[in-house]
Amino acid sequence: MRPNVVLASASPRRRELLTLIGIEHSVVPSNFDETMQPGEEPLGHALRLAVEKAGAVASAHPDAVVIGADTVVVLDGEVLGKPSTPAAAGGMLRQLNGRTHTVITAVAVAYDGAVRQGAEQVAVTFRRLDDDEVDAYVATGEGMDKAGAYGIQGFGATIVERIEGDYFAVMGLPLVRLVGLLREVGVRYRFGSLESAAAE
Repeated sequence: MRPNVVLASASPRRRELLTLIGIEHSVVPSNFDETMQPGEEPLGHALRLAVEKAGAVASAHPDAVVIGADTVVVLDGEVLGKPSTPAAAGGMLRQLNGRTHTVITAVAVAYDGAVRQGAEQVAVTFRRLDDDEVDAYVATGEGMDKAGAYGIQGFGATIVERIEGDYFAVMGLPLVRLVGLLREVGVRYRFGSLESAAAE
């Protein structure tokens, strides 16, 4: 049996990655409040949101495999969210400029009453940018819907000097981690499709 898959996210990057590995899916954004709770650590925050997003959508789609995810960018212990204005995007990029920060992407899978979660933490280093480069990148608009005000898969590929960890986690969905979580809830990835373990 091939279960239906629902992505609890409107992220085009996550859609692209699921399509890349051949997993057909529909999209039902959770529209969950992403505000950090008092005293919440970045890793715990990302994990909580991934689980809550998956759970909220799974309650309305109980027969589907529901995938929730959340990505945060952390610099000096501070979470950098999505910029609200181009000026805010420029400010974030200047903070990250020439430095190493951490990208945390948490993913949760809900299926048949079970929920499993996990996260990848990746060290990302920017090359040194001058002010004109920062302003020119902001002007592309690429970073306006992304945590930390940049995307590694577009123009941002030219400002990331090095990563240590899962590239796809930086894009927004750690695929190896996802396949492992699917297996934990009884769903096997068959290189282009999913199959319920109950069908084996």
